[in-house]
Amino acid sequence: MTVRLTTAQALVRFLSTQYSARDGAEQRLIPGVWGIFGHGNVAGIGQALLQAARTGEADLPYYLSRNEQGQVHAAAAYAKMRNRLQTFACTASTGPGSTNMITGAALATTNRIPVLLLPSDVFATRVTDPVLQQLEDARGGDLTVNDAFRPVSKYFDRITRPEQLIPAALAAMRVLTDPAETGAVTLALPQDLQAEAFDWPEEFFRRRVWHVDRPAPDPAAVARAVSLLRNAKKPLIVAGGGVVYSEAERELRAFAEATGIPVADTHAGKGAVPWDHPCAVGGIGSTGTSTANALAAEADVVLGIGTRYSDFTTASHTVFGNPAVRFVNLNIARLDAAKHSAEMVLADAKRGILAVHEALTGWQVDETYRARTRLLAEDWNRTTEACFDAGHGPLPAQTEILGALNRMLDDRDVVINAAGSMPGDLQMLWRARDPKAYHVEYAYSCMGYEIAAGAGVKLAAPDREVVVLVGDGSYLMMAQELVTIVAERLKVIVVLVQNHGFASIGALSESLGSQRFGTSYRYRDPDSGLIEGAALPVDLAANAASLGATVLRASTVEEFRTALAQAKANSTTTVVHVETDPRGPVPPGSAWWDVPVGEVSELDSTRRARETYRAAKRAQRPYL
Repeated sequence: MTVRLTTAQALVRFLSTQYSARDGAEQRLIPGVWGIFGHGNVAGIGQALLQAARTGEADLPYYLSRNEQGQVHAAAAYAKMRNRLQTFACTASTGPGSTNMITGAALATTNRIPVLLLPSDVFATRVTDPVLQQLEDARGGDLTVNDAFRPVSKYFDRITRPEQLIPAALAAMRVLTDPAETGAVTLALPQDLQAEAFDWPEEFFRRRVWHVDRPAPDPAAVARAVSLLRNAKKPLIVAGGGVVYSEAERELRAFAEATGIPVADTHAGKGAVPWDHPCAVGGIGSTGTSTANALAAEADVVLGIGTRYSDFTTASHTVFGNPAVRFVNLNIARLDAAKHSAEMVLADAKRGILAVHEALTGWQVDETYRARTRLLAEDWNRTTEACFDAGHGPLPAQTEILGALNRMLDDRDVVINAAGSMPGDLQMLWRARDPKAYHVEYAYSCMGYEIAAGAGVKLAAPDREVVVLVGDGSYLMMAQELVTIVAERLKVIVVLVQNHGFASIGALSESLGSQRFGTSYRYRDPDSGLIEGAALPVDLAANAASLGATVLRASTVEEFRTALAQAKANSTTTVVHVETDPRGPVPPGSAWWDVPVGEVSELDSTRRARETYRAAKRAQRPYL
């Protein structure tokens, strides 16, 4: 039996019948479609979605975004909250609408987060070449702007005949549901193809369940890992996002409690072990706590669980300072398991932890090591309190705003951030008890992610309070999805921190001898010719109000607390605007990040920074 549909209608019907399953629980794999329509998809996927909604032939709700990059961020944030078991499809028009999604694709793939991208393409028949917004390349007629998706996609296919959709769509679902290989999946759809009819086999539209398995570790690999751990005197666990996506938090806590091994976390792993757990030592690496970094410097065996070991996690290969340090990497992806010449345990995090725990039954670290861990953690807790209560003025320090926010949010409330100075402060200071309460995208650290992510997180977790933390720089990159949040009647709190520029890069620039050049929002000075004049009269609070949000202003920590309480009580989207001092006190750093400084310079500041850089490089090493 066959049914005659356009390619777009067939794709919509197919997506509406796909499910994922893990541990016996099933859920829709693609619960909806984000999109902006234009030539290329308005009469294809747009018509198919309308027809599905009007006739009921397919259940695939449509969400209107305001920026194509933003819609991919929303889809990725949704998938992250759903532990990669669900995600959205994203459709865009031919040309710039589609290429706007490339940054979102890179973010998803870098973070190992599934998203399905459906960029519209030029005519498959090429009968009208060159169409509006078509790239022409003298090297070949089959090259289009959508080929730019190839390096940032885990799977890419251009569908030029209707029947090609069948194997391509099935391959797309396979990659989306593979925790070891997932990321952006791109199906480029020529605009004439979307509207072309074909007789589709009805079996293509049957209900399919894609089982997300939990691969068990090889017993021999577990034995090798356990041999290293049994001989360790100062072991350390680094918990990454794989712990959270596997829902292995309980297993990790039990393992840490039984063995006494301290647990440091990455941004993606924060909350897997509650901040006040006896084995918790906080964030590790360039923006880590002094507790975690001191233990990392001495560690003789590092057990990495579900981490990709970014340069921030390793402090650019300097934080693990023991010359004899060895690594055991428990990871579902061989790419990450093999890093640092580790003993690899290829497995789902939950099953892998259980296997290692069972094999280590009866073994634990020396009590003096446990005691040292607790003392270091208590010392950092005092540092955190001092940062939260800095008493800086007249403008508050950013750490004071974070402290007030952290203390006023409930354990299940979600805080979202991605870029600027706040991720560093958050990794050091934020106290998370719930693995989904800390949503900081730091694999791609994409400015503009935050507000769009707020929409995705709220759709994924409507029962949680969602708080978006965004600086003025990131807000100006992409505030449009605030309109989407308002239009969908989603209750989201946006904390907009105004410091008149790029605080993080400003501080980095100064430390590297570049004198905060080009990092402040200022008028151009007519005398120097540089952008260092008076502050611009920009009112971002007024801008947010113009986009439909309720806006509250705060200029002190106490006013911020009052505004935040009101925002929590409100039933609609509220923006709390607060100005902070970009040069206010910051948490004490305890690790390095490799950002090269000019080897020669006419500036004294740069020459001094180069000497500091050369000294720091001496601690850098490969982990072999």
